[in-house]
Amino acid sequence: MSLDNSQFAENEKQVTYRSGPRPLHDYLLLNASEAPDKVAYIFYGREITWRELADSTKRLAGFLRSRGIGKGDHVGLYLQNCPQYIVAHYAIQMLGAVITPLNPQYKTAEVEYQLDNADARAVICGTDLYPMVAAVQEKLNKLELVITTRYADYLPDSPTLPVPDDLVQTVPAPASTTDLVAAINQSEPIAEPEQVDFRNDTALMTFTSGTTGRPKGAMLPVGAATFKTAGLFQSSGVELDITALAIAPFCHIAGMCLGLYAGVYGRWTTVILSRFDPVTTAQALEKYKVEMWYSIAPMNRAVLSLPDIQSRDLSALRFNPSTSFGIPVTESLANEWKALTGCQMHEASYGLSETHTMDTYMPRDAIKWGSCGKPVPGNELRIVDIGTGKELPAGETGEIVVGNPYVFRGYWQRPDATRDTLKNGWVYTGDVGYIDTEGYLYFTGRIKEMIKCSGYSVFPEDVEALMLNHPAVAQSAAVGVPDESRGESVKLFVVLKPDYEGRVSEQDIIDWAKDNMAAYKYPRYVEFRDSLPATGAGKILRRLLKE
Repeated sequence: MSLDNSQFAENEKQVTYRSGPRPLHDYLLLNASEAPDKVAYIFYGREITWRELADSTKRLAGFLRSRGIGKGDHVGLYLQNCPQYIVAHYAIQMLGAVITPLNPQYKTAEVEYQLDNADARAVICGTDLYPMVAAVQEKLNKLELVITTRYADYLPDSPTLPVPDDLVQTVPAPASTTDLVAAINQSEPIAEPEQVDFRNDTALMTFTSGTTGRPKGAMLPVGAATFKTAGLFQSSGVELDITALAIAPFCHIAGMCLGLYAGVYGRWTTVILSRFDPVTTAQALEKYKVEMWYSIAPMNRAVLSLPDIQSRDLSALRFNPSTSFGIPVTESLANEWKALTGCQMHEASYGLSETHTMDTYMPRDAIKWGSCGKPVPGNELRIVDIGTGKELPAGETGEIVVGNPYVFRGYWQRPDATRDTLKNGWVYTGDVGYIDTEGYLYFTGRIKEMIKCSGYSVFPEDVEALMLNHPAVAQSAAVGVPDESRGESVKLFVVLKPDYEGRVSEQDIIDWAKDNMAAYKYPRYVEFRDSLPATGAGKILRRLLKE
């Protein structure tokens, strides 16, 4: 799907590419040519070179082509983090086909919704996840091919890190499916990748997290991944040929960018973990002398809390962008992390699926805590009035609007939602924030989650950030509930720290908030929870709390 983004034609000149504006699968092949024996990925000790990765990818592409998968076809990826995910991702893109990633936490109904909505012709899944596909396969008229894979096929005989039990399973591929390793071994590699339109052909259909309404498939062009990854390298100072750790889910846009894209673009050696475990993470950071780790803030806190963490040498770490999901990236947390590792942790970025994320970067020599940093090269940000759409000056709060040559081309089969979000080449994010006089972006909330209390606008994130100052609060989520006299009032769902369970009441929380927040803002209702519902990436799902 094409989009007239001619107003951003000059933006691309701001970006310096390692080897030109090319699809990332071309960079994969370039790495195999320049450094064939260099290790590309490590999976619990199994080392995969660029030569092996390129060969497997081309062979899987050859198999998919032999089964009728070609340019423009939609293929689901339903796997935990593993080497097969990377092989499959780039094999699909080499054919000019479109990847639609599914969260491995999805259950049957969610799998059916996405594969059906995406008109997927094929799906590649782990044997552990196949039962969810099998349960709905007959309902999916367009699904013609199911490929399964065992994670154990890519594990070493003697793992160097603790392997989760479910990865070790060696059950055979279900009879009605094709085994991925067998498909690779039995197929000829494609000679050349399919020719694609870098700016307009769709390469990725990533479904929004569904924080409001049902998820929608955002169609991202081939060039978006290379454009944003090049911008990351150019702005952050991160280097080629380093060792990285990838834990964030590959199915999520941020985990995809830092786990699949940056490593290929930068010719990194990337250590893959299928999921986060603080002990395994600390071991991986130390054993492999990891230099780059994209984390979620609670991961850093969990590693810091390990009883033996001071005995580990994590001094190789030099880059640690982190995302404020669950808990914020604060100066206090960053200082603790720096005392342990010597590495300056900071907020990673602002971004969303529709813009291929990484819309901002944090200057490491000029960090502003609480901000999301400045626009990456080639990317433009504006703040507009929520009611009129008029651009606002620095310091004023409004809707965040993003523009660059490679924003998404629309929502799959949702022209109505596309019109609401994509206007004259700009993405109207539905996020609220402001830009200060030095160009730093501050995110303050979501328009649709804004709570109107006595005529005042209250953003859940603001209440939640203030509540972190309460010594008993581990995590909280604020929502609006109807109030006859005030329009809405704030209700707060609270997860207490273990030491405070049974020692703090709901009224204690309300009384503290009343003393520490504006009268219109403090929560009138509090409910304690053991945990809060969240997406696979850790984003709180407030709509589920409202329901």
